[in-house]
Amino acid sequence: MSAATTAGPEKAPGLLRHRDFRLLWAGESVSQCGSAATRVLLPLIAVNALGAGAFTMGLLNAAAWLPWLLIGLPVGAWTDRMRRRPVMIVCNTVSAALMFSLAAAAWLDALTTNQLLVVSLLLGTADVFFRAAYSAYLPTLLPAEQLADGNARLQTSESAADVVAPGVGGALAQAGSAAAGFLADGLSFLVSAVLLARIRTPESRPGAGQRVPGQKGLAREIRDGVAFLTRDPFLRTILLCDAAMNLFLAGAQSLAIVFLSRTVGADGTVIGVLIALAGLGGVLGAVLSPRLARRVGTARAVLLCAFGAGPFGLLIPLTSNGAGLLAFLVGEFFLMAGIVAGNVVIVSFRQAYCPPEMLGRVSSGIRFVMYGTVPIGSLLGGTLGAAAGNREALWILYGGNALCALLLLRGPLRGMRDLPVPVADAPVEAMGVIPSPPTAPSRPG
Repeated sequence: MSAATTAGPEKAPGLLRHRDFRLLWAGESVSQCGSAATRVLLPLIAVNALGAGAFTMGLLNAAAWLPWLLIGLPVGAWTDRMRRRPVMIVCNTVSAALMFSLAAAAWLDALTTNQLLVVSLLLGTADVFFRAAYSAYLPTLLPAEQLADGNARLQTSESAADVVAPGVGGALAQAGSAAAGFLADGLSFLVSAVLLARIRTPESRPGAGQRVPGQKGLAREIRDGVAFLTRDPFLRTILLCDAAMNLFLAGAQSLAIVFLSRTVGADGTVIGVLIALAGLGGVLGAVLSPRLARRVGTARAVLLCAFGAGPFGLLIPLTSNGAGLLAFLVGEFFLMAGIVAGNVVIVSFRQAYCPPEMLGRVSSGIRFVMYGTVPIGSLLGGTLGAAAGNREALWILYGGNALCALLLLRGPLRGMRDLPVPVADAPVEAMGVIPSPPTAPSRPG
């Protein structure tokens, strides 16, 4: 039986005393450091060493996210049939092997754009399986009342990695040491796999004591997850807004490196440092998110993050070399702070709100829509950059992102203080439509 179902608030150990959570946290922190360095290193190698343009950069970013469109929905149903930790270990091992292949090609001076595209596609496939299992696994380790703090710590580590590692990736690209960077990322995946293997918390067989997902066909399980997601007004409204934001942000991010390198004229080391400093916004958002949710309420926190962060993206197209780089730094810093803070609240809500036997399918359905917009947005960004210019494309993309917050006003979040808490032992079918919350505001927890 999972910790989420056995531990009450008074019995839940502090996160820092929770051995298995520490192992998960440490493994993800190491892996995120390697991946954060590669997110700067790989596009810089593509731009500076392989001569990639705006459209090629859009293709590279699209390749990493295309698997969500191809297999995102069935993977959620598959992971609801399996123990999640072994899936995560296999995904990290495969990802390590892929990074080692890039390291070997770079060391032999045989790296090509085609190899980058293929590896990006395969890494994205492994990421689909990992994220589906990972999102549904955390409630196995932590009780519901600790999910927000657990997600905040994991998000803080990811944001801290975005501060420390991009400068390293940019410096390695500037120095022509791509092989060392890819090798380090591969080793970080292996470290994460080893730490996951040391977790002791027993993971019950999926469906134990509940309706077993495997008793239905895969297509029926997928339909159940999609139906739950589309009927629920809270999940549906948040998903619509997030997916629209992802569409525009993916296009902007696919152009970020080529914009800073070719349009602005910054070198690799400066680009890495800029992205690292902007990552401090993500750290701030992760740290403040639980406090913000308790003070203003979870629903208001989601609205505040969406409406407060988007306009800062409009500073980024104003970036120029020298002092003008501050426009990129300030815009990206506050944009990241709002995105990360909102993500912590939303993910914690979803993990506590969805029935455990549906969480893998619902999470993958959400990611299928959210991440499925990324390859489309990446191709849109690459096409706009090639046709209109990088700076002009960024104006369009960040402007569209800022307007997406208005979609939250079409659902039940408007006027609410807190997102709802599920009724204990409510059947899955009965949770498709949630009754309106009481009008009296609740006090912060």
